[in-house]
Amino acid sequence: QVQLVESGGGSVQAGGSLRLSCVSSGTLFGINVMAWYRQAPGKQRELVATITRGGTSTTYADSVKGRFTISSDNSKDTVYLQMTNLKFEDTAVYYCKNENNYWGRGTQVTVSS
Repeated sequence: QVQLVESGGGSVQAGGSLRLSCVSSGTLFGINVMAWYRQAPGKQRELVATITRGGTSTTYADSVKGRFTISSDNSKDTVYLQMTNLKFEDTAVYYCKNENNYWGRGTQVTVSS
């Protein structure tokens, strides 16, 4: 049974930083792409960033480019999302997902202006 568990969310002021973590467990064979998504109240879930196994390739939503960095530590089966210069509009529940469509339960990020 694959499980993804996010952590690291919290409340910060605009301009602050947070680092989210997503730990995977279970059968991970063949998983080559991990992603972070977010869902703000009343909005659709949106893709934030992706990373290939080994970190050889990353992609970002335009809204977070230059502020967020996705990375991974395969030895720990963990994917990170370093978020800097946070804005009010980054407030959302952040989820990680693997390419087999397993999702975590999410971690809340709240940015106050």
